[in-house]
This record gives sequence, C-alpha cells and structure tokens, in this order.
Amino acid sequence: FFKLSYYNEYKSYLSGSLSHFRPGFLPLTAAVQQKSSVSYKFDEVQRAVLEDVETMEMKEKFKQSLNVVIAPLLEEKDTRLRSIYKRLKDLIYYNCTEGKMNRGCAVLQTAQILNNFNNNPEDEFNATVLGWCVEILQGYLLIADDIMDRSITRRGKLCWYKTVGGTGLSAINDSFILESSIYDLMKHYFVSKPYYLDCIHLLLETGKKTEYGQSLDMETDDIDEMDLSLFTAERYEAIVEYKTSYYSFHLPVALAMYMCGRDSPKELARAKEILLKIGHYFQIQDDFLDCYADAETLGKIGRDIEDRKCSWLFVTALKFADDSQKEVLMSNYGKESVESVNRVKAVYKELEMERRYYQFADTIYKEICDMINSDTAGLPPLIFKDFLDKIHKRSK
Repeated sequence: FFKLSYYNEYKSYLSGSLSHFRPGFLPLTAAVQQKSSVSYKFDEVQRAVLEDVETMEMKEKFKQSLNVVIAPLLEEKDTRLRSIYKRLKDLIYYNCTEGKMNRGCAVLQTAQILNNFNNNPEDEFNATVLGWCVEILQGYLLIADDIMDRSITRRGKLCWYKTVGGTGLSAINDSFILESSIYDLMKHYFVSKPYYLDCIHLLLETGKKTEYGQSLDMETDDIDEMDLSLFTAERYEAIVEYKTSYYSFHLPVALAMYMCGRDSPKELARAKEILLKIGHYFQIQDDFLDCYADAETLGKIGRDIEDRKCSWLFVTALKFADDSQKEVLMSNYGKESVESVNRVKAVYKELEMERRYYQFADTIYKEICDMINSDTAGLPPLIFKDFLDKIHKRSK
C-alpha cells in the first residue's frame, strides 16, 4: 500500500511538473501504469516512470529537430520551383510528424545504446537525421497505401490524398517526391561517411521489399471471387515480413548498427532474425486492432474486412471455421456493406477470435523474449527489449 501511494505521489509530481513546462503533456503510458501494481517493487515502478519520461523527452527533442534536418531540402535552388519546395514542406509536416515516431527514435535509441554517441553531439545529430529518413520513408509509403486501400483517415485526420493539398491522384506523385527527399538528405549529410553506401543500400533494399509486400497485400483486393489459396498462413507471413517488418523494425536498428560500426555478418543476421519476429508480432496486433479497436483510439477507420485483406484474423478464422461459417466468411468478406462486415464479425465472435488472439499474442511474445535472452550475437539485449516493450499490449 505504501509503495503504491509513493508511486502515485511520484507520478502526480512528474505529471504536474512536466505539464507546467510542456503544454499538452500526455499521460504516462499503459506499460508504466501497469507497473503501479503492488506486486512491483517501488524502485521498479520509479525506473519505469523515469524511462517513460525519458522516451517522451527524446520524442519531443526528435520532433523539434525536423526544421534543422530538412533545411537543405527547402533551399530555393531554383526559384521556379518555389511552390514545390512549399509543397514538400507541407508534405513532410502533414505526413511525417503526427505518428508515434517510434521508428525514427529507434535509430537514436539504438545508437545511444551501442556507443552513447561517443559523447559527440555530431553523432547524435547524424542518428537524428537517419531517424527522420526512416520517418519520411514511412510517410511516402503510407500516402500510397492509403490511396490503394481507399482509406479515409490516418493518425486521427484525413489521409493526405483526401485533403485539399493532396487532392486525388496528384498525391501519388507526392509520395515520389517524399521518397526522393530521403536520398537528398543522405547525400547532403553522409556522402563522406564510411557507412554511407551501406545505409543507402539498406534504404533502397527496404523500400523495394516493402513495395513487394504491398503488391502481395493488394493481390486479394484485385480478385473478382474469393480464392482460398490467397489466404494461407504461409502467404500471410510473407506479406507481414515484406510489407511491415523490414521497414518498421529491421531498418531503424540496422541503420544505427552501420553508423556505429556494429555490422559484422553475425550481428546483422541475428538482429534481423529477432526484429522480423517482433514485426510479425506487431502486425498481428495491427490486424486485431483494425477490427476491434475504437476508431478514435486507433486514429483511423479499420477497413481490413471491406478491403479483403489477408489478415491474421481471417486466415485463423478459416482454419477453425466449420463449413457453414466458412460459407458466411467467403460470401461476405471483401464487401462494402455494413451488413456484410457485421456477418464476418459475427463469425469471429462465434469462433472466439478475441480469445484466440490473446493466447497467440502471449505465445509469440514469450518466443521473442526467449530469442533475446538466449542469444543476441553480442549486441546489447536492451536494443530488442526496448522495441518489444513499446509494442507489447498496445492499444493503437
């Protein structure tokens, strides 16, 4: 009781102090709030609170660095392109600054864990630039993804192509502009660095793999009739690996590893193995939240059912459904009507998909923990634990 009371006082103190200095201060994360249980020692709770604050401070600092980082992109090298420079700035701020920025900050955190920036501000800034390259890469991918999926909202606001600034199909070209800006930044800041070519190759390879994954994902959207061969566990794993895991988890850590010179084949291979597994866990969560999370909390309107996505929920439901349930799923999946969506969700309820999800999520989480605890090829386990902690039991 006393430990919990001290914790609550400490949390209130921190929240009040930070609210005073930083308007719009966000509440502490659920992960930290869970640690307020009396089963935790107070020093563990205190450490969790401090880590939460440090993460928020890093994200705030990271976000504030954007003006400086992208300044070279906005220099008017040709006055005839003045409107394009303005559009580029709008593109970046609209599409790259409203998310959780976990990917960009992961570059910073990984580099800090690996070498503490060698007490060199330049190293910290370089990691920040690489982080923004990851965020911009995600930005251009999401613009294209939202167009293809006919999404309405992203991160709690209209998708770029739905706005006045990104009206219609011109947003496709905007995604190209964002992509090219990554390589302008890389050349400006890193062309003389020993890790430049490795990072360029990694970014290009990651972009290609993600586009392959998107193409796989879209194949189920382009068919006239349901084809069960497109909804297998094997195919789902390929979509997850290529569309999500490489750019969301492998890319940020690998960039930091190249920058810090921790890039032996053994280190890179083991990091990739663990991070792709974390990406698999993340995408299963994403599929579940698309169906079950509140749209306001999620920041977007889930459309996996209407878009006939090869999602974990649908693939798993097919595995356990009887013939009559399969018939309902096959007849209604991929239809726009509210009635069809509700029929699919009704079968999910009959099959207890929520319970199956939580069981499977716990299993894969434990598998990842075992991978980290058994062998990280000499890399600090904290790199992977930090990533895993950020997504474990997330609600959006």
